[in-house]
Amino acid sequence: MSSNKRLLQIKTHFLSMDSTSSFQDVPLAPPDVIFHLTAQYKADTFQHKVNLGVGAYRDDSGKPWVLPVVKKVEKIIVNDPTIDHEYLPILGLPPFREASIKLILGPDNPVIKEKRVVATQTISGTGACHLGSLFLSRFYSKSSVIYVSNPTWANHKAIFSNVGLEVKDYVYYSPKTIGLDINGMLESLKNAPNGSIILLHACAHNPTGVDPSQEQWKAIADIIEEKKHFPFFDCAYQGFASGDLDRDAWAVRYFVNRGFELLVCQSYAKNFGLYGQRAGCLTFVFKTAETAAKAESQLAKLQRSEISNPPAHGARIVNLVLNDPVLYAEWVDNLKTMSFRIQEMRRRLFDKLTALGTPGTWNHIVDQIGMFSFTGLKAPQVKVLKEKYHVYLTDNGRISMAGLSSSNVEYFAKAIDDVVRNVT
Repeated sequence: MSSNKRLLQIKTHFLSMDSTSSFQDVPLAPPDVIFHLTAQYKADTFQHKVNLGVGAYRDDSGKPWVLPVVKKVEKIIVNDPTIDHEYLPILGLPPFREASIKLILGPDNPVIKEKRVVATQTISGTGACHLGSLFLSRFYSKSSVIYVSNPTWANHKAIFSNVGLEVKDYVYYSPKTIGLDINGMLESLKNAPNGSIILLHACAHNPTGVDPSQEQWKAIADIIEEKKHFPFFDCAYQGFASGDLDRDAWAVRYFVNRGFELLVCQSYAKNFGLYGQRAGCLTFVFKTAETAAKAESQLAKLQRSEISNPPAHGARIVNLVLNDPVLYAEWVDNLKTMSFRIQEMRRRLFDKLTALGTPGTWNHIVDQIGMFSFTGLKAPQVKVLKEKYHVYLTDNGRISMAGLSSSNVEYFAKAIDDVVRNVT
């Protein structure tokens, strides 16, 4: 057979094959809101553009900030001849896990000595939320429903749905007061079936920046205890929110001291600036040491099947800082640098809006806490901010306070003043 004839046969064969993909009906997913917003910002060539969407700390010049203590520790790690690239244990670096427990629960918490607490190193807070909810979907017999605040971090619902939990909302934010609807929240928790899983933001609620007071936390705990709900804490901002590690952990410690079984998801992305290192921890508190030991074995089994072993570098950084008094003190100082700058931006924005006489009440800007703020701006106003002023924020009016600086806060305040006066 000639080569030309053979080539013709091959061509005919391929043309006759079914060209329909087995996956042609896969729908196109919408882009992630925050990453899409960032892409729009980067593509904008306007000189005075402002990015208020990104959930990462920026210094006053608008640049990413590597914590000085992190730079110092990275040099220590690089020059340590004992460091290798072997696998970590399935549950992660042991001293990192122990330090994470003490950080969130307090070093003298009785549950530690009683061995009723279990910790697993995770892929940042996202991984902790996933592993914690996966464990609950397998072993929590009272409910397969998790209640989340309305609104909540956008990724929460996807994480919980992916492990088979049914996600429902509880009342949280009041658009009228731009604050916490505590009565609506308590009523929602009362109406939830007994034994439901309740997601709670430990501090610096994302996306609203609205936190309960300590008295309100006590009322929330009363209802959760009465209804035998399971508290699921997400703590992504300890120390970053207020500059005080103990204050930001108050709600979690209060629930533990009241005798709740619970879990808490910790992220070191914000408070260490380790966004890309994905260092996190999942901590469970149980009624007995025996239950804790059994749960630990199952967490290891789940972890093994999903990621096998967690990454080492970020955990080593956190571990060295948390276990060295001098480095720890420097870290606390770095935390105050970040949290105090954000608080200063809140004050400056409030002062600028007040000086401009911008219609409305703007106390919520300084009353809220943490990286994010719900401004109360409406979607049409946000649209004008993007198109006319090149200010990028989410359509619900949420801004990242870290995106404000001494060079752009006045520009942003004037832009707000314009849209509030002229866009309904």
